[in-house]
Amino acid sequence: MKKSIVTRVPSLLLLIVLVGFPQISETIFTPSLPDIALDFKTSMATVQLTLSIYFLAFALGVFFWGWLSDFIGRRKAMLAGLFLYGIGSFLCFRSETIEFLLFARFIQAFGASTGSVVTQTILRESYSGNQRHALFAQISAALAFTPAIGPLIGGIVDQYWGFRVVFLVLVVMSVLIFGYAYFCLPETFEVSKRMSVRLRPIIKRFVTNPRVLTYGFLIGAINGVLFSYYAEAPFIFIEHFHLSTAMYGFLGVGVAGASILGSLLSKRLLPIYQPEKIIVIGIKTMLFGTMFLLLVSGLPIFTDGTQFWLMLIGIFILLTGTGTALPNCLSLALTDFQDVIGTAGAIFSLGYYLLVSLFTFGMSKLHNGTLLVMPLYFLVIGSVMLFLARKFLSPKK
Repeated sequence: MKKSIVTRVPSLLLLIVLVGFPQISETIFTPSLPDIALDFKTSMATVQLTLSIYFLAFALGVFFWGWLSDFIGRRKAMLAGLFLYGIGSFLCFRSETIEFLLFARFIQAFGASTGSVVTQTILRESYSGNQRHALFAQISAALAFTPAIGPLIGGIVDQYWGFRVVFLVLVVMSVLIFGYAYFCLPETFEVSKRMSVRLRPIIKRFVTNPRVLTYGFLIGAINGVLFSYYAEAPFIFIEHFHLSTAMYGFLGVGVAGASILGSLLSKRLLPIYQPEKIIVIGIKTMLFGTMFLLLVSGLPIFTDGTQFWLMLIGIFILLTGTGTALPNCLSLALTDFQDVIGTAGAIFSLGYYLLVSLFTFGMSKLHNGTLLVMPLYFLVIGSVMLFLARKFLSPKK
């Protein structure tokens, strides 16, 4: 059932674009990581920090833009963030040192984060019940393409024109998205009727609510696994299996199919199971894929060709599981905070994006040139996820 709002809700396409472009910005240059390390004369582990610092800035940004949107409105907060994103993308293009690139990525991510938190706030305040669950599943299915589009575009552009042109692509994209939002994004929040929101009571409600804390950990862990994979995948497929950057980019399209399948499976299971049960099913599927990946990576009985295809199967199963669990976590997380949804979304997103930054940083620190480290890392994360989901996410009556 659609709830009463001040103006019309943006089109589904616009919502997908606004919530998806940060993921493209995150993954578009992952095929270029080896080239960037070579050009800037630094290590692969140092270059991987461009991923973790992106999510650190993203975490701070979602809090800022979510809070600001309760004061100036959703539309103005979105446009301001998109403008800053464009500046950060231009600074990435002009970077000459790894230190300046890290600074530029911080600015870029801080601006891009408005697309995540403001779009989710619009969805949460405009829809409820199974309609909201279904919309999150639809958007999650579409968003499964965005991390894949990034490496696909980035791999082709890097191979033929170099990694600097990859950053130029982001500059052009920032201009196009800003124009799309400027002309097509309506205001869905009546600023004149906003209530005075105090942070301390909301934070207290968060820390005393184990379900919300569990959802925050699960969302952070799922995204941490996804983007840790994108941090480690260039080493696995470009350096170990010797794929070209363009071929690596095409791999992402196949991998995205796993997340799409998971999202569609989540939507199909909704009439049969409670969303909390679907989350547990997704986590178990993720762990099965992780253990399969660990087995394939650890046993020295496969040829390189066989190991390559078996690893793809394991990654496909793993990401099908995360794609099944994620939409329900996002939809259910803030059902107890509808009265302060903008600020609550800001605080909640700050927490789980800090976790994403922590998990991707952990992947960069654990990187040691072997295939085993990634599945071992994911096995630990997934086991904690399953424990917390079983303990704290029993369906509400």
